[in-house]
Amino acid sequence: MRGHDSEPFVVRREVRAVLVPAGQEVNLKPGQAGYITQALGGSFTVYVDGHLMRIAGEDADAIGQEAVAPPVLPPDATEEDVRKLAWEQMRTCYDPEIPINIVELGLVYDCAVSTREDGTRSVEVKITLTAPGCGMGEILVDDVRDKIARIPTVADVHVELTFDPPWDRSMMSEAARLQTGMY
Repeated sequence: MRGHDSEPFVVRREVRAVLVPAGQEVNLKPGQAGYITQALGGSFTVYVDGHLMRIAGEDADAIGQEAVAPPVLPPDATEEDVRKLAWEQMRTCYDPEIPINIVELGLVYDCAVSTREDGTRSVEVKITLTAPGCGMGEILVDDVRDKIARIPTVADVHVELTFDPPWDRSMMSEAARLQTGMY
């Protein structure tokens, strides 16, 4: 499904959703109807009862969609393998209102992986927003944290939201600038 299609659905089982941009959790009940407005990166932005909400990819079955498979690492994975997979996972994070991932938007400033004494990994990420007043901050931070935490061997994820340096459109990939018309 592409970014701006509207596919109708009926909730099949109770499911947790997050109001956009407020970030408040709500439970959708079986029988509630709505539309999928964006299905990118394994999560779903839906319109139900006059509100935009985000539903996590692992709950896709609740709205008649296919759940997203978890990320996979080889058994002898290095810190670099984990770092590459963390970047791949962040490419599945989207602002619910913009159909471009946060990596292509230039919102990810840094991603560092370290190995702890017990062999598990810790991941530190710095991200920003397109504007300091953007209401999507906590939703994007949670999305990044949740998706990186799914990587095997990752035991701890810290996502820092920063505005230094401030984001500007020059940080976007060429493809993202073309897609948004911001040359």
